[in-house]
Amino acid sequence: MGEVVVAITGASGAIYGKRLLEVLNEMSIATRLVVTKSGEITLQHECQLTKEELVKMTNSTLEDQSNVGGKSASGSSKIDAVVICPCSGTTIGKLAAGISDNLVTRSAVVALKERRKLIIVPREAPYATIHLENMAKLSSMDTIIIPASPGFYNHPKSIDDLVDFIIARILDHIGYEHNIGKRWTGEEIN
Repeated sequence: MGEVVVAITGASGAIYGKRLLEVLNEMSIATRLVVTKSGEITLQHECQLTKEELVKMTNSTLEDQSNVGGKSASGSSKIDAVVICPCSGTTIGKLAAGISDNLVTRSAVVALKERRKLIIVPREAPYATIHLENMAKLSSMDTIIIPASPGFYNHPKSIDDLVDFIIARILDHIGYEHNIGKRWTGEEIN
């Protein structure tokens, strides 16, 4: 089994990246963390954490976002998936244009060329037409787009329940078995 690269960009929603790292750690899945400069600001503001504190609490390996030669961007590395969570509109635009100017975008572009799982979790509202066009372009390249839009059929009782809904979808699309949240069975409405 390979590692999962989790990238946190400057979009609001750093809690999603934090929780994904926590769950992957609980599942004993190795992770690499890359945080953009804007992501550092959001992580501190929304979660009161530095990237170093997050790495320590989740047993992740921290990579420098300015090092485009990092392991996360290697085509020969054993990487199961690259998850950009949350993914800013700027990062979406760069990926759609093939721009790999930092380790987050380079890791994602390498995931595309290697046909690895690339999952982006945009957290914008509303989406500008350019965001939608760029997401459509990425989707046509097999990027999985999971907007941070939780469902309510499982009757969430807390913010944690809402966050876990998205994390469960991410894990599903990577292909990892988990028991986070309730799955729809078809028996709920009778």
